[in-house]
Amino acid sequence: MTSVFAAAASPVFPAGVSSAADVVGFGGIRSAPGFLGLSAKFASGFGRSHVLSLRSLKIPVGFVTNGRRTPGVAFATAATEKSIHNFTVKDIDGNDVFLNKFKGKILLIVNVASKCGLTTSNYTELSHLYEKYKNQGFEILAFPCNQFGGQEPGSNPEIKRFACTKFKAEFPIFDKVDVNGPNTAPVYQFLKASAGGFLGDLIKWNFEKFLIDKNGKVIERYPPTTSPFQIEKDIKKLLAA
Repeated sequence: MTSVFAAAASPVFPAGVSSAADVVGFGGIRSAPGFLGLSAKFASGFGRSHVLSLRSLKIPVGFVTNGRRTPGVAFATAATEKSIHNFTVKDIDGNDVFLNKFKGKILLIVNVASKCGLTTSNYTELSHLYEKYKNQGFEILAFPCNQFGGQEPGSNPEIKRFACTKFKAEFPIFDKVDVNGPNTAPVYQFLKASAGGFLGDLIKWNFEKFLIDKNGKVIERYPPTTSPFQIEKDIKKLLAA
């Protein structure tokens, strides 16, 4: 069946990003301006003169729409045989962390970077949410990643010092990982298998987010341009469940 869209909006640049030149797509390939249409909206009307396929729209690899799924509804692609609690990861200091320690808690998992246009707003809002809900059973798990424009180039100690000193981050920060490609960390293989994106399961940029319920299942996936504050209502719903 042919997709029919009324029109595509102009690219919307997130805070701290002024042009498409600020963004380098997955694999180091500079993307077309449309890449930053991460929150591009398609009009709801339909017309015979607006028959557009994804190919004709020229949507580049790495594009994410602002499509939202209903929180609390499991995805069709969910890896039901596992939960996030089955995994062991390394923290920023190289120590093993068994994620089953977070059973019964709501988790927000984020791939972070220190030199991204989204860094300041995301770290600031993440720290605010953590301080507000940490005593109610909420945790943020931050995984540094250097795969997007080389924007997390530092060593683990440098990353830890940056997050904890500049942004007073108190939530757990883990070992730097790959979130795409042949060396993808197992925990991210699980996350992506549980909630594939609009054009596949690739993580599209820094600060993509996954919301996890108390049983360790992925409930929602958010594109990088969704701010932590925009997720707060979903966090509150899960905490109250």
